[in-house]
Amino acid sequence: MQKVKISEHTLILPSRPPFTHDHVLPLSHLDTDRNLHVTFRYLRAYVNAASAGEPFSVISSSLSEALVHYYPLAGTFRRRQDAGQRLELSCAAGQGVPLIRANVDFTLDSVNYLDDPESDFLEQLVPDPDLEEGMTHPCILQVTMFKCGGFTLGAAIQHSLCDGLGASLFFNAMADLARGATRINLKPVWERDRLLGPRDPPRVEAPVIREFLHLDKEFLPYKQETGPIVRACFEVKDEWVERFKRSLLEQCGLNFTTFEALGAYIWRSKVKASGFKAEEKVKFAYSINIRRLLKPSVPTGYWGNGCVPMYVQLSAKDLTEKPIWETAEQIKKSKTNVTDEYVRSFIDFQELHYGDGITAGKGVTGFTDWRHLGHSTVDFGWGGPVTVLPLARNLLGSVEPCFFLPHSTASHGSKEGFKVLVTLPQAALPAFREDMEVLETSSQELGHSKY
Repeated sequence: MQKVKISEHTLILPSRPPFTHDHVLPLSHLDTDRNLHVTFRYLRAYVNAASAGEPFSVISSSLSEALVHYYPLAGTFRRRQDAGQRLELSCAAGQGVPLIRANVDFTLDSVNYLDDPESDFLEQLVPDPDLEEGMTHPCILQVTMFKCGGFTLGAAIQHSLCDGLGASLFFNAMADLARGATRINLKPVWERDRLLGPRDPPRVEAPVIREFLHLDKEFLPYKQETGPIVRACFEVKDEWVERFKRSLLEQCGLNFTTFEALGAYIWRSKVKASGFKAEEKVKFAYSINIRRLLKPSVPTGYWGNGCVPMYVQLSAKDLTEKPIWETAEQIKKSKTNVTDEYVRSFIDFQELHYGDGITAGKGVTGFTDWRHLGHSTVDFGWGGPVTVLPLARNLLGSVEPCFFLPHSTASHGSKEGFKVLVTLPQAALPAFREDMEVLETSSQELGHSKY
């Protein structure tokens, strides 16, 4: 197995003091959702053209400059001293972001530009803090140099601090400064308790909130016993998906997005392969960006969590026996539930029941689509990343997430289509793999219940 050699741990401080007095920053009720009390880990891989300086030095310098504006990334989480004990962020002089320097003695090309998400080697490229370290240092970065001059930037960021879009604002600010900008393009906005705080009085008027969420102080979604879990990656051709969607259209007269159609298929395949009992309730969970949905909309520079979870719930029997188009239709319809009132009700539900153990329960599969998130804009001077990969296994109350991912832009072979990265019980993998093979050979007929 390839080995990563760590040579340096450095605490990067803001290049100049970002504030005059130590203080505490409140979080929004989306930030403090218990499902987000996890470290989200992912990496970017870059091909170094050897024309813009040494990567570790460039990144450490731009990080220091960016922390003047994004200093909360260097803060420390703590719990409020009240009945709710919600998280808040303590910001004090002398805080910084840990930056790790590492290297390997082989090239990015030799590992196909990290285009294989199943490789255990990837775990060494991203920091993996325990719960205490993740609270003390909510952002930890690692630069790993490859023999070819390429490098990876691994990030471990506490999800309570920001979501993927918020983190991208920070990394793009870093990248702009690395390329020579003298100031950042977009001023970051905090104001989390004001913009996404509860109403007075709080009220839950969106009925689907109570349909999907319940209260259970004893259940911890990321601590549930599931047995051995594995990560597997599958290539999906555009032509397969298009045939599949045409088949669904012929059966029900509805056009589905790739996320709706393929999400329904993968969800059913995972549940079927995992052996759920017929009467068990299972949930399809995904996030919806609410930044422009709210009235008024959230400011462009807002970099906190700006998504709410949405669910589709079925019995395992209904999911596995009904035609796939019915499940895809429910996923499509669920998007219409996300309104300004849904978001406000979700926030108010968090206010009213935070201490009561809000949970979506067992049988949750989290889905997210990374194909069009604009990760390629994070350019430190060598061009954008050729590969972006998530390593997180805890998402939306699920320990078995599914990601739709683009192929590496530098890897060899066909770039047509995309990848599906799934996490599932080891015992379920053979049956799930068979279903993914059926997608290739029989996508025209897959919408029918007999499949």
